[in-house]
Parts: sequence; C-alpha cells; structure tokens
Amino acid sequence: MRHAYRYRLTSRRLIAVAATLTALATLDGCTLGPDYRRPTLPVAATYKELQGTGWALAQPADQASRGAWWTIYGDDTLNALEAQVADANQNVLAAQAHFRAARANVAQQRSHFFPVVTASGDYSRTRTSQNILYTSKAGHTINDYAAGLDATWEPDLWGRVARSVEAARANAQASAADMQAVLLSMQAELATDYFELRGIDREQQLLNDTIAAYGDSVDLTQHRYDGGIATDADVGQAQTQLQTTQAQAIDLGVQRAQLEHAIGILVGQSPSTFSLPAIPAVPGPAAYTVRAIASPPGVPSTLLERRPDIAAAERRVAAANAEVGVATAAFFPNLMLAVTGGLEATNYGQWLMAPARFWSLGPTLAGTLLDFGGREAVRDAARAQYDESVAQYRQTVLDAFGEVEDNLATLRVLEQEAAAQDRAVSAAQRTLANVQSRYQSGAITYLDVVVAQTTALTNERQAVAIARRRMAASVALVKALGGGWSAADLPSNEALTHPGEVAGKAAGKVPDTAPPSTGQAEPARAASAPG
Repeated sequence: MRHAYRYRLTSRRLIAVAATLTALATLDGCTLGPDYRRPTLPVAATYKELQGTGWALAQPADQASRGAWWTIYGDDTLNALEAQVADANQNVLAAQAHFRAARANVAQQRSHFFPVVTASGDYSRTRTSQNILYTSKAGHTINDYAAGLDATWEPDLWGRVARSVEAARANAQASAADMQAVLLSMQAELATDYFELRGIDREQQLLNDTIAAYGDSVDLTQHRYDGGIATDADVGQAQTQLQTTQAQAIDLGVQRAQLEHAIGILVGQSPSTFSLPAIPAVPGPAAYTVRAIASPPGVPSTLLERRPDIAAAERRVAAANAEVGVATAAFFPNLMLAVTGGLEATNYGQWLMAPARFWSLGPTLAGTLLDFGGREAVRDAARAQYDESVAQYRQTVLDAFGEVEDNLATLRVLEQEAAAQDRAVSAAQRTLANVQSRYQSGAITYLDVVVAQTTALTNERQAVAIARRRMAASVALVKALGGGWSAADLPSNEALTHPGEVAGKAAGKVPDTAPPSTGQAEPARAASAPG
C-alpha cells in the first residue's frame, strides 16, 4: 500500500504576488453612476406664524444642555423620567439594534474590496480496480492527504463595491437618524403624557375644591330648609349639583390611570408596578400652566439640519443615488484573479522539498452578453427608487415646516384664548359670589345659584384645559424643531468603518460625528452606461 501526501503552501513568489494584489485592492477604479448632490427645496426666509408676533428667535439649547430639551420646563419629576427613556424604552432599544445591524452591513460591504483567502484540508482512502491497465496503482489502496490555501480577488474596476459601500454608509446614517427620531418621539410622547396627567391632577384639585364648596352649599340650603326659608326643591338641586360634580371627579380617574400606565411603558416599566403621585394642591384654576415655550431657532433653513427625520430622508436619497451606480456597473465585465500554490508529493519524505512545489495564477474575465433587458430594468428601477426617495425627502421637509407653523399658530391662538378665558373665569367667579349673596338674602331662587355655579366651574375647567393644550403644543413645537438634535450628530464614515465604536446611545451620543454632504440636486438618471 502506497501513501500520497500533498500540502499546498505558498512560496515566496506567491506571497509577493498576494501582497501586490492586496495593495492593488486599495486603489480606486472607475466609479460609475452619478455623484451625489443633495436635492434642493425652496425655503422661506422666516416662519409665517412668527411675523409680527414679537417672538424671540432663540434655540432651546440656550436654556438647556444639548439634547435635554425637556429641562426648559423646570420639572424635576419630568427630568427624572426622561432620563430613563434612552436606556429603558424598548422602541429606542430596538432602533439602536437596527442601527448596529446597518453599521455591520457597512463592514460587510467594505470586505469586498479585499481578497478572499480560504484554507482547506481533506483526507481520502481509495482502492483502485485491478483491471486498470497501464498503471502501477492498479489494485492498490491509496491514502490521500490534502491541505491548502487559495486566494481570489475581484478588483473594483467599475466602482460597484465603492457604490455599495457608499449606499451602506448612507443607509447606516439614515438608521442613526431614525434612532434619534424614535428617541425624540418617545421623549416628546412622555412629556406630552406627563403634562396631560399633571393637567388632570390640577383639574382634579379644582373639582375637589368645588365639591367642598358645593358641600357647604348643601349644608346651607338644608339649614335654610330646616328654618322654613328654602324649599325642598332647593335642597334637591344643591344635592344634584354636588353629586354630579363628584361623578365628574371620579371619571377623571380613568384618564389619569391610562396616562400613568402609558408613562410607565415609555420608561420601560410595567404598568402594574409604576405609579406617579399627584402634585400637591395649589390655588388658582390654571396654576399648573406653561412655564417655558421654545421659540424657533433662527430661520427655517436651519430646520433641515435639526430634524432627524429630515436627515434620515436625505441620507436615503444618497443611498438610492449610490444604488444607481451599482446597477450601472452591471453593464461591464468582472475581472477575477485567483492564486493557488503549495507543495505536492506522494510520501512524507518528499513533500517539503523544493521540487515538490507548485503554483497557479490566472485571471478570469466574464461579462453578460445578453439578458433580454434584465440589467436595463434593474437600472431603471434604481433610478425610479431615487426619484421616489427625492420626493419623500421633499415631502418630509414640507411636513416638517407644516408642523412648525401649525404649532406656532396653536401657541399664538391659545395664548390669546387663555387671556380671554382668564377674564371669563374672573367674571364667572364675581357673578357666582353676587348670586350667592342675593340667594342668602332671599332675592332669588337656588336655581340661579346652580346656573352660576355651573358656569363658573365650566369656565375654570376650560382654563385648565387650555393650559394643558398649551403645554402639549409647546412640546410638539420643540419636537417639530428637532429637540436640540443636529445633523452633525450623524456618525461619520470613519465611525461607521470601525466596528469597535459604540452603537450610538440616545440623546445625541453617537460618537465621532460629521454632517452629511451638501450640495445641489443631480438627477440619478444622469448616469451613463451602455444599453
């Protein structure tokens, strides 16, 4: 029985060739497809709803640390809750994981720039037929040992890999912006729910105070009835007014419980264990009201750099533009270089000797001659997807401006409404005091008191409701302005290249950042390619 042992091992010449090929891998070839330029969009010089209002143009960051926009409201409880969103909210954590996956895809696409080296080893034991003629191995059992290294490399002659990396980086930056958009959305939702809950607490206090006053009215009416001054109808009306208000106060518990549960979920806690105590009692119908309202930062054009959803849409335009280049490169042939080398012998004693060496090096050039329009269809689809992404980007910008204008208008109108409502509350309270005095003197019936009480309570509750709406609009405006975020917070190409970087925590903690490229629009169909 004879043994054959083969071991593939690169010689010094092959090592030099492989090193040369690796160096060539870093060189840029011809990059096909259109170079990216940011789409343009007409932007107004100022916000329409700011004209003639006397609002100051100051960024929220003037009053708070970057990203922590909620601190402008000066509420310690809200600050503590918001601090938990980035680390505990499951939607935010999911967005962070999605960004890490997108960044890993960048590394995967970059790996195509370099050679692929594979190692193999196998063993087989074979017996040949005795009927094989003209061979000394007939009827023998042969052991075959093999181990080797092979290297293949496809130079990026037409920029297919470069465009794929460009698209992957843009998509990763879009994912990072999405992550910040989700974070901002969760933070704004928490602030909105929190202020709504506090508004309900204030309304609950108002109803409790009213119930106490109505209780005194019932006692007074009952005392007057016992003295023969009031009628039993007066007593019944007073009791009805009291019990109706008690029912309204109880009904608020449903809304508060739902908001408390929602806040618990936003901070990553079970609604079964999370609780938020009511605020201490304060005087006045609208004591819990707007403490700070963020005004627009600069001119509308700065909004393009402050909103993460706009940044995400713009980065997806860049990715779609790069995909046009990938589709264009498919019209050109691919060059593949393959290297194999080593030593081969039939026994252990000979396989390490110089005569046993072997190697092979050869290129392969392959291209599609006929695919019945398949590549043209892929390129046309890439161009259409680019046009779609441009339209979506411009729509996102328009929607963003609309949100800012809407909330500016809401705050402007609500400010006027709040002033008018405060006057209505004062008038209703004066009327109620006058009616109660006249009732006690016997000049009017208790029905007049009921009407005055109902009017006063309705106006006071409306004042609290307006205060809640102003807080909600204030938060919505901060969100519409980007919440202190900036496009400069997007991860740079260098940060996306190194997998050791942190995946970018919330509140603008993505490391090593740089703003996305800017410029004028260039239609993706400007790419040139045969076919």
